[in-house]
Amino acid sequence: MKNHVNIFSLIVLTIFLNSCNSKNSDSKDNDSITLAPRYLGQKTPGLTPELFAPGIISTDNWEIDGVFTPDFKEFYFIREVGEKEEEKAMKFMVYQYKDNKWRDSIISARLGQPTISPDGKIMYLGKKFKERMENGDWSDLKNLNPLLDSIHIMQLSSSTNGTYVFDAMGEGVLRYSRIINGIREEPVLFEEQINSGTANAHPFIAPDESYILWDGRKEGGYGNADIYVSFRQKDGSWGNAINLGDKINTAVSENGARVTPDGKYLFFNRNVGKVKPTDKYDDVNMFWVDAKIIQNLKPTE
Repeated sequence: MKNHVNIFSLIVLTIFLNSCNSKNSDSKDNDSITLAPRYLGQKTPGLTPELFAPGIISTDNWEIDGVFTPDFKEFYFIREVGEKEEEKAMKFMVYQYKDNKWRDSIISARLGQPTISPDGKIMYLGKKFKERMENGDWSDLKNLNPLLDSIHIMQLSSSTNGTYVFDAMGEGVLRYSRIINGIREEPVLFEEQINSGTANAHPFIAPDESYILWDGRKEGGYGNADIYVSFRQKDGSWGNAINLGDKINTAVSENGARVTPDGKYLFFNRNVGKVKPTDKYDDVNMFWVDAKIIQNLKPTE
């Protein structure tokens, strides 16, 4: 009788464990299938910045300069790859949404801070670019424009009208170049409203040219580098630089601001310090926040 009881108990236990394993497996599969394509399935933030996609995008290595394509099915960024300190290198990465799953891959060595034109047809990488081809792939790298050849551009952003705004490594100033009567104009320095202070870099222009974001070091700032915004005035000029405030800027460095293609979220890089005491450099990760934080700073007219 005792043996019969033990056998029955073993059968019940086996059925129970199989049921649990089945539930766990189904749950994992459902997570991968139902993971939303937009924003890598992440819960969106409010007006307080949050680390973007922890454990997926934001890890113990550098991750910076994230940008979505307008269909939100590709996310390009720069990541530090390599386990040992002497093996680490910056790589140009992409997460692509295919078959209901996000898959990552290395494209190449770091090429420059990626930005994408508002229509999604051009990817800018410094003073080089790639075009979206009919088959959905990107073209090989091309030189952007001879007018920019002498400028060591780190980040270039474009508006819907084709206006470029860009920085210059080592110069600490920003320039713009418009299309006038169908012709690209010579680069022009922004005035003091934007180019005051030092280390002005990594600009982003809104698609409708209503504002420009960038980072720099100015009197009264919070840290090593802060993010600023300037709004377009009624007369076409640019307003004074406005610090994005202590929710965005801290005593460390914030930079590389850009807004998602739908205009809803602001992405930026933040220095988060050394992960391990043995690390040679501080870690940098991507944060995101509701883009209303920008419009809340716009002066009332």
